[in-house]
Amino acid sequence: MKTFLTNLLLLTGSFAVAQQEKPVAGPRQARPNIILIYTDDQRFDALSVVQKEQGDKARFPWFTTPNLDRLASEGVRFRNAFVINSLCSPSRSTMLNGRYNHLNGIANNHTGLTDTTVTYATELHKAGYRTAFFGKWHMGKETGKRPGFEYSASFVGQGQYFDCPIEINGKPEPSTGWVDDVSTTNAIDYIRQHKGETFLVTLAFKSGHGPFQPPIRHKDTFADVKLTKPATENLDSPYKGQIETPRRQNGNGGQNAAQNTNTGKSWTENNEQKIRNYFGAIKGVDENVGRVLRTLDSLKLDENTVVIFSSDNGFFFGEHGLGDKRAAYEESIRIPLLVRYPARFPKGKKIDKIVLNLDNAPTLLDLAGIQAPASFQGKSWVPLIEEKAKDWRTSFLYEYFYETPFNTPTIKAIRTETGKLIQYPGEEGWSELYDLSKDPNETTNLYQSAGGEKLKKQLLGELSKQEKATGYVNPDYADARPVDEKGQYKRPVKEVIP
Repeated sequence: MKTFLTNLLLLTGSFAVAQQEKPVAGPRQARPNIILIYTDDQRFDALSVVQKEQGDKARFPWFTTPNLDRLASEGVRFRNAFVINSLCSPSRSTMLNGRYNHLNGIANNHTGLTDTTVTYATELHKAGYRTAFFGKWHMGKETGKRPGFEYSASFVGQGQYFDCPIEINGKPEPSTGWVDDVSTTNAIDYIRQHKGETFLVTLAFKSGHGPFQPPIRHKDTFADVKLTKPATENLDSPYKGQIETPRRQNGNGGQNAAQNTNTGKSWTENNEQKIRNYFGAIKGVDENVGRVLRTLDSLKLDENTVVIFSSDNGFFFGEHGLGDKRAAYEESIRIPLLVRYPARFPKGKKIDKIVLNLDNAPTLLDLAGIQAPASFQGKSWVPLIEEKAKDWRTSFLYEYFYETPFNTPTIKAIRTETGKLIQYPGEEGWSELYDLSKDPNETTNLYQSAGGEKLKKQLLGELSKQEKATGYVNPDYADARPVDEKGQYKRPVKEVIP
């Protein structure tokens, strides 16, 4: 009897320890599969659910995304999701390792991430997840198997839209067709092969990065839609034309729309076909998201699979006379964020609290019941969905570091729920201040006005607070500014016509 009781106690103790050590995702015992999908340069309003919500103010009411709308109706939509740096490689690195770019080593588009950085993928893999990456990695022109993932089918740098070579675990192989179709097929094949295991799949699309090339099936889908000019098209950014750069700026990827003054046309008129092609590409993305959802349905994996959809940054289509991204205006820094998890999350929920791409990594670990590393600076937004969050953020620091040879200066900004302060270090005269509660389109700069003094004081204090909280520095791996002997940005030489 003594031996029996001893064995029983040992077994009971072992079971208790096992129960304590076993990662549990909230109230569910089974850890979920996780599929993280993100696009390139997708504006927050490039979703038909947002266009419908905007009503008469919608700029692209003809655009439809039924599969992304399905995610929104069957899950949660974050209506105030932002990036902390609106540039591809910096944003993608932040999504991976949950750190600000002034600390994580990636401050531009030409630096690789080949080290042993702790990411959501490394931590999920250690916890027993199968981890795979498909599509656009874009840490400079980094090649090889993607760090942190046990399997990858990815392309180098920007790749190409059609017949793009794909590196399978670092070994180049040819592909045929539109690249985002190919990446989706590869991801679906992987899901089918590992349907009996717990997996993390990251699917990163090339769309909608320029030069915009939609799949052939959508080449003319938006050929006849009416394009609307943005309300701020004639409002210039304060630095426009003020920085010397060897790069010719244009409406596709450049910051200036200088050519508009030569043609006499507006930014929108000069770039109509590019806008149509962009939305054709995003339409292709929507269809591929639908393919993933149907695969989960057919395999009966939909209930216990988290599907997250987002973007690496926004994009300008003429707002403030700009193309590209980088600047701190809303169209550049706001992104879509949708999440569906039928086994745990409600349907059709909308959340207006501020969430960041910085939060992706800790959220993925939280979903798997894994403690986030101390290096992660973001916060899991799972408690927001479950209405358990306490002291959630009401502001965040935005940063951008000058990148050769573009003409967007280094930016340091604070964005709260109702206001925004934008600073350009070394250029006090360019500072901007907006009361977003009254001026959501950022049309009236209050920085030098008496009416803006109270808001300016408040946001300057908040900016200082966030700089300290995030350990802000101008990193030595950022590109050098093109400055003159006074420490100011070099100005272009103006031709004087007698």
